[in-house]
Amino acid sequence: MRPRRLTDARALLPAALALALAAAATGADRAGGAPAVCAPRLVSPSYERSLARTLGSGRDVLGERLLRLPGGPTYAAAARLVPPLLFARTSKQRALTSSGVYYVPSAQPAGVQGAGAPMLLLADGSEVRYGSVGGPSLRVSVAGGERFGSCLRRAGAARLAAGYLPIVKTSYVDTHGTRYHQEAFAARLTGGTTAAYVHVTGGSARIGGVAANRPVLWAPRRSPRPQQIDVAEYEQARAAVVRYWQARLAEGASITVPEPRVMNAERASLIQNLMLTWRYSIGNPYEEFSFPESLDGAQVLAEYGFGDVAQAIVRTSLTRRPVPYPAWKMGEKLLAAATTYRLTGNDAFVDATRPALRSYVAALARSQRADGMLAPERYSSDIPDRVLGLHAQAVAYQGLHAMATVWSQTGDPALARKAETTSLRLRTALRTAVARSARHPADGSLFVPMRLLENEPAYRVLPQTRDGSYWNLVAPYALASGVLGSSAHERAALRYLLTHGSRFLGVVRAGAFSLYGQASASTGVDQVYGLNAARFLAELDEPDLLVLSLYGHLAAAMTRDTFVGGEAASLSPIGRAYYRSMYLPPNSIANAAWLETLRLLVVNELSDGRGLRLAYSTPRAWLAPGKRITVNRLPTGFGPLSYTLVSHAHSVSATIDVPRIAKHSLSLRLRLPGGAHIASVTVGGRPLRTFDRATGTIDLTGHGNVLAVEVAVAR
Repeated sequence: MRPRRLTDARALLPAALALALAAAATGADRAGGAPAVCAPRLVSPSYERSLARTLGSGRDVLGERLLRLPGGPTYAAAARLVPPLLFARTSKQRALTSSGVYYVPSAQPAGVQGAGAPMLLLADGSEVRYGSVGGPSLRVSVAGGERFGSCLRRAGAARLAAGYLPIVKTSYVDTHGTRYHQEAFAARLTGGTTAAYVHVTGGSARIGGVAANRPVLWAPRRSPRPQQIDVAEYEQARAAVVRYWQARLAEGASITVPEPRVMNAERASLIQNLMLTWRYSIGNPYEEFSFPESLDGAQVLAEYGFGDVAQAIVRTSLTRRPVPYPAWKMGEKLLAAATTYRLTGNDAFVDATRPALRSYVAALARSQRADGMLAPERYSSDIPDRVLGLHAQAVAYQGLHAMATVWSQTGDPALARKAETTSLRLRTALRTAVARSARHPADGSLFVPMRLLENEPAYRVLPQTRDGSYWNLVAPYALASGVLGSSAHERAALRYLLTHGSRFLGVVRAGAFSLYGQASASTGVDQVYGLNAARFLAELDEPDLLVLSLYGHLAAAMTRDTFVGGEAASLSPIGRAYYRSMYLPPNSIANAAWLETLRLLVVNELSDGRGLRLAYSTPRAWLAPGKRITVNRLPTGFGPLSYTLVSHAHSVSATIDVPRIAKHSLSLRLRLPGGAHIASVTVGGRPLRTFDRATGTIDLTGHGNVLAVEVAVAR
């Protein structure tokens, strides 16, 4: 029966979604048979049924559809298959903001600790909040006192200035047909006070009770009432904000690709994370250091050249006690510290963190049982069960091994030996426990339990149960750690993910109980945990799945033109609402997951420092004739990597600079579009006889650290 079910889902869902979009766009919803003043946008019952059928199939039906497109997945194709995100929720399914719409944080951080009290700019243009959703507010109204953005059918989608800056542009048409345009941002005044600047044009509007015939400045720490300012003063403050963020981004590395939306998402995500730093979110109850997630974010910031912020996050983590799951927390701190050092080479950072990290090595060694595994601990913050958690123990193994390498390089051989001995004993024990606990479904996949030695069952469709949903969130930590040890086992584990409801448009699925409630059968996505899933895919060299994740994340787990994501997002409609909901956005680690996926498209560092793979997973359209990919000063374990690929009508030119690659593995892949393939290769003017024509992979090992590569292309 399953093949017929999948066929039905493939046939029904796009048509039903198209009907839902058409109904929402034309205002077809009615109340009591008469035209409503502002009827909400709703999806059709047929859409709900077909979506439920697809989500229950166990496969990423729509993702597989995109993978079969001639050029592979694209953002445009993904965005047509899922309604956009708009609403924000907090605990008990309540609205996070006064209008229910998400906000964009805006601030100018003074240092590596990020924003103190940002301005929260609601994406419908209705309000600015200072500091938090419960802080002082500045409301915007139009003629007749109508709240700006109150009718979503007459509100334009929010967007960012220049596509990525934290300057939010909104528009609205009032009941009389007058169109208004609004722009808002935050800037730091002399003395460090944060102020909001709001400018509304088009009609008779009021901002916080003040006429909006001129821009207003609102600094609630100075005065609760906004004040009118000249347009010149407004433009001066705006220009200063633009300069600030452009200069801040220029301090890090850059990845430049020929797709504006991807570029905007990259820069907007970095800006958000430079505001949030160690914070899981900002302006709401999730404004906290979250373990292990915030340390995942530190590693990604280090990978993008913001090592100063990454070091500050790691130091902040060391002030938090490693409870209630000590092995997981200590392992994550060790791993983040090791990654940050590997990418920055800062010996002072190693010296400063050594006392705390040494104590973690000792504690983990003491925690080892006779069989080599660590003592049971709490499964997660949401599940109190004490378990032998593979996810947590695998991270502990990773952290011990990574810091052992660092200490051996920085002159602490005794501590390095202690950490490495503990890690190797733990790895052996985990592989033995996995072999005893794993299950082998009839489809040839491999189910790797996270609750070792507990007879955990394989789940038919992961997000349909609470335990299956949480397995899907934490399993990538184990799968990406290398603890399975066998590529055959890892591929079989990937097959399980792909056939048991793990993904939607390449994005990690979850029960999303925070949005639906514990008893709900609905499911959503939680791409916070896509970070390690992306690393797993890159290690297995699955380029098409990585490209799908990149575009699926943009379409299904981020707002369309402001690039905000929450910890979780709805898929199943909530109350038939057309617009989808997020849980406590913005989320720094959802941003980090997207940034990590983008980085892995252009560079992947092989495990245990074996070398670099360049451009292994880029979308094929990025190397169409006339296109260019540039990586500039991207930190790696072999020094800052820079390379450029320029595609011409019948060739591709590559320049590569990686200072310390030496004899380590270095390879370049050209994923060419339209059936084109490599005809010949020269390196430094000398012909290279061996390359993989089928995959477009060129082995450059041993050719030096600065290379000029010319590739003739047969199209």
